[in-house]
Amino acid sequence: MLYNLLFPLAEDFSIFNLFRYLTFRTGGAIMTALLISFIFGPTVINWLKSKQHRGQPIRDDGPQSHIIAKQGTPTMGGFLILIALGVATVLWADLTNRYVWSVLLVTLGFGAVGFIDDYLKVSRHNTRGIPGKMKLLLQVVISLAATMWIVSATNPELATSLTIPFLKDVLLDLGWFYVPFAMFVMVGASNAVNLTDGLDGLAIVPVMIAGASFGLIAYLVGNTVFAEYLQIQSVPGSGELLVFCGALIGASLGFLWFNAPPAMVFMGDTGSLAMGGALGSISVVTRHEITLAIIGGLFVLETVSVIVQVASFKLTGKRVFRMAPLHHHYEQKGWQEPTIVIRFWIIAVILALVGLATLKLR
Repeated sequence: MLYNLLFPLAEDFSIFNLFRYLTFRTGGAIMTALLISFIFGPTVINWLKSKQHRGQPIRDDGPQSHIIAKQGTPTMGGFLILIALGVATVLWADLTNRYVWSVLLVTLGFGAVGFIDDYLKVSRHNTRGIPGKMKLLLQVVISLAATMWIVSATNPELATSLTIPFLKDVLLDLGWFYVPFAMFVMVGASNAVNLTDGLDGLAIVPVMIAGASFGLIAYLVGNTVFAEYLQIQSVPGSGELLVFCGALIGASLGFLWFNAPPAMVFMGDTGSLAMGGALGSISVVTRHEITLAIIGGLFVLETVSVIVQVASFKLTGKRVFRMAPLHHHYEQKGWQEPTIVIRFWIIAVILALVGLATLKLR
């Protein structure tokens, strides 16, 4: 909004020329989202506490320590993330950019699905929210709309193509199969982050790491000179998503202030579904869907642990892990929660560096 309102005045007032720079507006988005989180965080948390007398329902089949330590903690804290992220993005991004709106559509749409799910859980005082099939259907509809929007906004030569990490000038044209593939990336990333969100601060920091990584990717892909130098496919206009990623980082940092152990609030499905959807949609816009599987490898690992556990139990009656997702396995082995969280953060950093290395190693 500020870009669209103030940059046209740069000819008369040179100070407004600052708004042409993505880096300046990204910094503004980070600080705006962070300030919104700090200012409104206590109010939102107190409001959630007043509405959720028992807090987030805790699974009876989960770690017994959670029933004692986390009982009464309010959920739906992702609402704070979405407010900060949405306001900062609208304030600092170029509102004529269709990629920004498509990513916002997925983020807010998945966030709304998560909000309804959390509300049903809290109001019913159990862990059952929206039926799984209905939740998946809603995500599919939102991701389909976003995918069609992204494809229509992308250069026809790249619109339905998949890029391969480590290979230059290689495009795999999937045709119309690209649409379900992109939808799978968005929905899969959303639910992967949701599965990872099980300990205080465990999901939000890897989300920030992945958000920063894809902010850099969006900036490089959106810049023809950098894209040509790195021999990666250029997607004109995608650089504006750097502002969105900045807002995501600022909102996540602000939420972490209240989610740090012991958490004052949980993000719930409201936040986890939205954050995962945001990362998935950015990877689709920048045509780095496979890179997301590397940078977000921690989320993939958590998801695979659940799939393996369920498949093993159904086929053999035996469990591979003491409990799934993977972070609960280490809890059952006696690891302290802060140890698990910090070590998983380290893994997320390593995977992000590996993913970013694919930009140069071609």
